[in-house]
Amino acid sequence: MTSQSKTTAVLLGLAIVFFVLAAAFYGSSSTAVPVRTPIPLVDKSFLDVATWRKSYADLVRNKEDLSDFDCYGCHEKGKAPPLRFDANQKLIVPEEHKDIVMGHGFSGRNNNCFNCHNENNLEFLQARDGRDIKFEDSPQLCGSCHGPTYRDWEAGAHGRTSGYWDRSKGPIDRKLCVNCHDPHSPHFPGRQPAPGPHPLRAPATVPVVESEPNH
Repeated sequence: MTSQSKTTAVLLGLAIVFFVLAAAFYGSSSTAVPVRTPIPLVDKSFLDVATWRKSYADLVRNKEDLSDFDCYGCHEKGKAPPLRFDANQKLIVPEEHKDIVMGHGFSGRNNNCFNCHNENNLEFLQARDGRDIKFEDSPQLCGSCHGPTYRDWEAGAHGRTSGYWDRSKGPIDRKLCVNCHDPHSPHFPGRQPAPGPHPLRAPATVPVVESEPNH
């Protein structure tokens, strides 16, 4: 067989192989596409960026109802409200404040209204060093006892900070302590974690191998 005949035979063989592969590819591509399992949408509550609580500063900024902070709507000015304690020296929360749960700390020694509120002027908070603090500046009160955490908050390592780290490019928005912590019971409640990324394919099934009975 001449070299030209060999070349022709090789080319013919390759053409046949490619034809068979093309037919196989066309046959497989013409089959029905398998129906994919619908992907459940993520609960929209996980997309909510609002903080757990609203601070006094938020209420003022949004011009919302501030009646809960109008202490002298009920209390007499210039006169410290009386506090009542039970036989175990546990503070008795008045009926008017029944929505407040006193749970600041584990020992119970800090569950006293005037540890944080100025008893002579209820329109102000009062730090441990005696400074009067406005409600919108409440982190200063928290920092008077929780110094290391307050420093972390100032540095942006604690709490939630958004905006620009480079202040020359824009403002920074640092949420207050009370946006996450209830000041009367600051232990942060647990939350359900957001779901992980979806694999976009059906989960693999592992065949169950039945064990043989013992004889």
